[in-house]
Amino acid sequence: MPKVTVRYWAAAKAAAQVAEEPYEAETLADALAAVRVRHPGELTRVLERCSFLVDGDPAGTRAHETVRLAEGGTVEVLPPFAGG
Repeated sequence: MPKVTVRYWAAAKAAAQVAEEPYEAETLADALAAVRVRHPGELTRVLERCSFLVDGDPAGTRAHETVRLAEGGTVEVLPPFAGG
């Protein structure tokens, strides 16, 4: 199973109380499920409003189950930002 780094920004970082952490996951959906298990409170609510970059590419509207993760990859968790 690929090992990836999940990085949190802005409100997601505040809710997770860490800037980044490692996960093992095959898809974006798997990674986000693991994040929700580790952080069942506010971060779960914040994730509903976030967009995600996987190795620098936007996940966009693709089903998270179809977004494959690569060994050593990065998932960026981006809450909406004021002004853009």
